[in-house]
Amino acid sequence: MSGYTNLSMAFERELNARSGEQCELCGSTEDLATYIVSPKTGLKIEECICACVACRTQMDNPDQADANHWRCLNDSMWSEHPAVQVSAYRMLFHLKKEGWPADLMDMLYLDEDTLDWAQSGLPDEDAVQHVDSNGNILQAGDSVVLIQDLKVKGANFTAKRGTAVRRISLVHDNPEHIEGKVDGQQIVILTKYVKKSK
Repeated sequence: MSGYTNLSMAFERELNARSGEQCELCGSTEDLATYIVSPKTGLKIEECICACVACRTQMDNPDQADANHWRCLNDSMWSEHPAVQVSAYRMLFHLKKEGWPADLMDMLYLDEDTLDWAQSGLPDEDAVQHVDSNGNILQAGDSVVLIQDLKVKGANFTAKRGTAVRRISLVHDNPEHIEGKVDGQQIVILTKYVKKSK
């Protein structure tokens, strides 16, 4: 699992030396920590990068990434270290709708093993994806809020705007439908009428 880790001082010194004591993605020297690039274990330095808090936070929450922050990948994607290449590839993938990241992805060459590693941490593009009214990806168990009043078919009530629906389930063959309980009743809701709760 990607994340931060407590490693031996020797390991930290080696990673700091490799990175020049700066974030291997954006070059920041603030709030640096070792970041394990999933699905690796982080037992070897080759499976980790030195990353600042901004990069770590956005890698863990790519749906909330600031695209402009990642223009740094124009330089760092050429790193000789596979863990850095994998991290760059994944963020470019998540941001490709911006246009310029897709262009960088087309230029980035990864050997077969590194590409397999990079793609192992990405969603299946062919899988049905449920997205809310703001384009955020919804997953089973998420909580959402209704953004308008919804008349519930087959029931004698209206689900009011602002109603929280917790622990939703996804309708797997229809990306526009989710299910959740409102007023104790399990109902089908169109994804365009909800926004994901933070």
